[in-house]
Amino acid sequence: MKPLVNGPPQGAYCELNELIRLRFPARELKLGKQRKVFSQMVGPHQARFRGRGIEFEEVRIYQPGDDIRNIDWRVTARSGKPHTKMFREERERPVLLLIDQSLSMFFGSRNCFKSVLAAHAAALLAWAALQNTDRIGGLVFNGLEHSEVRSKRNSGTVLHLLKQINDFNHRLNREFAPVDSAVNQALEELRRITRPGANIFILSDFRGLSDKGIKHLYLLGKHNDITAMRVFDPLEQHLPPEGNYTITDGENRLSLYSGDPELRHRYRERFRQESDSLLKMLGPMGIPLLTISTADSPLRYFRELLGGRK
Repeated sequence: MKPLVNGPPQGAYCELNELIRLRFPARELKLGKQRKVFSQMVGPHQARFRGRGIEFEEVRIYQPGDDIRNIDWRVTARSGKPHTKMFREERERPVLLLIDQSLSMFFGSRNCFKSVLAAHAAALLAWAALQNTDRIGGLVFNGLEHSEVRSKRNSGTVLHLLKQINDFNHRLNREFAPVDSAVNQALEELRRITRPGANIFILSDFRGLSDKGIKHLYLLGKHNDITAMRVFDPLEQHLPPEGNYTITDGENRLSLYSGDPELRHRYRERFRQESDSLLKMLGPMGIPLLTISTADSPLRYFRELLGGRK
């Protein structure tokens, strides 16, 4: 039986038709609420939401009430009369999605793997951006390769992006080579292709994020809006109920007793410290951090943040 759209995704791999049909419930999501909602998630730091960009339109004679900061001093000096620059708001704002499909995302203990959850969340954001008259594009990566989808305002671009996500997702398997620097490499590539004024969403577990990656985030954040979405599995946060378990990586087997109180405490603390560390890195840059679990429904999650029915 196929999962309900309202419920969590299911399985180790996503299905393209499921990503496409998220177009309809995504109509309930209003990216216009992003500024108000996400700005509350960065504590004392100010989120850098710039809204839609502006484009230069013309220079005209200065009129009372014009912003003096927009005076064109070169034209003023040449003509002897004060002139001011006029701008118009861009009708479309590029939304860029950075989607992690590396080996660390190929894990899950509830409903689906993290890689599948990231795919569904990305699909919802892509469709919501399109209905908001934004251009949509993105970068899908796995640490070994990446695929860029240039931002355009049409459903064909969204479909192409979803196909790339689906293709990368289906390449994952336990023989896939791990790359610790995957997210850092992807952020570097994103910097190369991103023009100022973009609205960027990063969907990843942020494993292996280093100082190099933080530097790329900082430079991206100077001219763009960034929202980080950390994808995790409950088993990464808490050990399973007390008992003896056999775990394997496909080649080796190991017995684990999960009832040791000290072990359970250290396990919880490690996850908490990782979360705190990520918050401390992103907070000063004004980057909101969303967290979503494989036990969650991404549609319900976004409904709570971005409007629509409960």
